[in-house]
Amino acid sequence: MTEAKTYTLDVPGAVLHYDVREDGGTTEPALLLIGSPMGAEGFGTLAGFIPGRTLVTYDPRGVSRSVRTDGATESTPDEHADDLHRLIAELGGPVDIFASSGGAVNALALVARHPADVRTLVAHEPPAAQALPDRDQALAAIRFISDLYQAKGSGAGMAAFIAAVGHQGEFPDGYAVAPDPAQFGMPAQDDGSRDDVLLGQNLISCTHYEPDFDALRAAPTRIVLAVGEESAGTMACRGGVAVAEKLGTTAVVFPSNHGGFLGDEFGMPGKPAEFAVKLREVLAA
Repeated sequence: MTEAKTYTLDVPGAVLHYDVREDGGTTEPALLLIGSPMGAEGFGTLAGFIPGRTLVTYDPRGVSRSVRTDGATESTPDEHADDLHRLIAELGGPVDIFASSGGAVNALALVARHPADVRTLVAHEPPAAQALPDRDQALAAIRFISDLYQAKGSGAGMAAFIAAVGHQGEFPDGYAVAPDPAQFGMPAQDDGSRDDVLLGQNLISCTHYEPDFDALRAAPTRIVLAVGEESAGTMACRGGVAVAEKLGTTAVVFPSNHGGFLGDEFGMPGKPAEFAVKLREVLAA
């Protein structure tokens, strides 16, 4: 595999940056590795454990190198899906996709809208609150985080977000857990900004998005939902299980947790070598 080469792609409202690691000896389609709001940097370790494939990573609109040009303060799964559709056309698709977290929500939107773009989608732990049995409570819990962020800033919002993503089981009525940001090493002071890529741009639009399950069931794309063996009970894991059930399938268990594919990119390594083995096995099935 060659070193990554970086390219840009102009799309409505943004300039996307993407990286291609070529493998000239493969006959398989390119494998696109995507997250949201996590960008390309989170897949560096995983890429090293997937030989024999041309790999593509990118920064979603508003993230890192992919600067928005429209001044919008929110990005939606449908916008991300359109960006991915344009990127896949640039690559000469179709492609296979491994998508995690918000990236999995965006990839489900892509397949519903452009099913010919994707041969196999492995959707890892989509935080699909609309699909949960405790849908109303989960959506209210997420709205609480967003409101806290708007009122008190990123430290307060992120502390509440961390508590919510670690919450076990269904959310109760009136969930409103707001830990002291200092517990997580974050400042409590409000710096006045409200453009956080997670809390401001993607939190509500991603988690409140309802996949088009009729379109997904009708798509020729092979859709595999994946969940982490250490994630049981959390919202993202439950979202993966719920989406699989609505598609008439069963979620596949992967090693580690929500960030199981990570190396030390963010100081919270998972089990990337074991994760890659499982991913290659699922893609080859």
